[in-house]
Amino acid sequence: MKTLHKFHGGVHPPTHKAESTRTPIARLPMPAKLVIPFHQHVGNIAKPLVQVGDYVLKGQLIGLPEDGISSAIHASTSGTISAIGMAVVAHASGLPDLCATLIPDGKDEWIARETTDYRNANPEQVRLVLRMAGVVGLGGAVFPSDLKLRIGKHAIKTLVINGAECEPYITCDDMLMRERAEEIIKGAEIMRWALAAEEILIGIEDNKPEAILAMQIAARASSDNIAVIAVPTLYPGGGAKQLIRVLTGIEVAAGVRSTDKGVQCFNVATAQSIYRALHHGEPLVARIVTVTGNVKNAQNLEVLIGTPVRDLLNFAHALPDTDSSIMGGPMMGLPLPNSDVSIVKAANCIIASSPKLFPPAPPAMPCIRCTRCADVCPAELQPQDLYWFAKAKDFGKAQEFNLFDCIECGACSYVCPSSIPLVQYYRFAKSEIWARETEKNSADAARERFEFREYRTEREKIEKAEKLAAKEKAAAAAKIEAAKVAATQPATAAEVTAPQDDAQAKIQAAIAHAQQQAAAIKPKNTEQLTPQQQAEIADIEARRARIHELAATDVEVPKE
Repeated sequence: MKTLHKFHGGVHPPTHKAESTRTPIARLPMPAKLVIPFHQHVGNIAKPLVQVGDYVLKGQLIGLPEDGISSAIHASTSGTISAIGMAVVAHASGLPDLCATLIPDGKDEWIARETTDYRNANPEQVRLVLRMAGVVGLGGAVFPSDLKLRIGKHAIKTLVINGAECEPYITCDDMLMRERAEEIIKGAEIMRWALAAEEILIGIEDNKPEAILAMQIAARASSDNIAVIAVPTLYPGGGAKQLIRVLTGIEVAAGVRSTDKGVQCFNVATAQSIYRALHHGEPLVARIVTVTGNVKNAQNLEVLIGTPVRDLLNFAHALPDTDSSIMGGPMMGLPLPNSDVSIVKAANCIIASSPKLFPPAPPAMPCIRCTRCADVCPAELQPQDLYWFAKAKDFGKAQEFNLFDCIECGACSYVCPSSIPLVQYYRFAKSEIWARETEKNSADAARERFEFREYRTEREKIEKAEKLAAKEKAAAAAKIEAAKVAATQPATAAEVTAPQDDAQAKIQAAIAHAQQQAAAIKPKNTEQLTPQQQAEIADIEARRARIHELAATDVEVPKE
């Protein structure tokens, strides 16, 4: 039996999982419309490829990944694009984002799908397929999976598949493992091949015996070096760093990535979506969502991406006193601005909330320095100090105390006797730091643009001055050449008969005229020119004087 380890802290909130695991996964009926955001992943928003009025098929690419960190967006069913514009999305800010509104035609007709045999491909081709299939982390992080499958500086020895699902109310991964264990195992094998990992460890909390048994049976039917391990039920044991610690004993310190320790971690739903993308050519257009809380029929539903939350609540028969809804669990979940927002790739659970189920929090009292928050913090931080720094807006100090190592699990808020919403303060501090970093980067970029413009303007001035000096030099040389030609021109018959002094007078007049013309175009402000340019002008003046001297003595002017 594999030796398990412990992580610091953790709490045991009521699980409330039995309510939504009594029935198998059901398919939600086709909604009247789908609102599909173009930004459902970490990184850059996908570039829209469709226009209003376009007819699309299920799985058709409608959003192209932009730049390095991004992922594709697809039509969740067949139908017509009725609008492309801003709509309120499932986000803490409650702000709108760019979305495509799709009116289904009811046919649910797929595009032509192409399968990929990863054994006859290379890892780069597999990653491209996953990028264009829109596969992202379905445990909540929604980081593009193709990027996590890149082999970095350190070889990956252990692939961890996260089936812990530690947060209360959420059971979508539990039901997925019970019903589709074989697909999860096959997806894990693909990831092991892409990472060249030696072993696969699948961690599942011990309060899910049916899922553990199903995964063990599927693993035994597969290749070797796949271990399904029951881990103690303790929140937040499903955090990546915490599960890695429990399964391997490896401590992923602050500022260190698990890949630096030879470990990579994926969610079970992500593994299943990778299998579907390669073996069935299916992009990520649907996911399993737990609908629970203040509803009559709590259950897990297979839901098309873009389905309004209202449709899920109506299908599960939300009770009359439902006043709001939460996406995710009660510890780390996101209160939704309204029930018209749509299901996105990160939506693993919808909790119907009511004053009876989640009564208002009591007023926050002063911190009494009891250190209970520090005792339960899985990241071994000092939450009370972070609270003071965030409240005082001393963001520099908060960063010194490793603010960004906080996973916002809510364990500190859960045990706080003063009812202080600690996580809200940490989120505020993080958002302020990010905003200031963005502002600083924008200011730096603006300064660089200004400095380059000044440099470019000065460079253009110098180039103009050099061109003018060259032009003046050429004109002066031309005038001098004209004077030389005039001085050496053979005399005509009429001029031969003219008096000698008259011919000499004409030569002198021509030279004088050339000198006047040359003087008229002499460069101004020569002290502003380069030394080379000044030397060239001085040379021209010297030659001019020599020509005058030779002409005055009636000596043939030498040709250049």
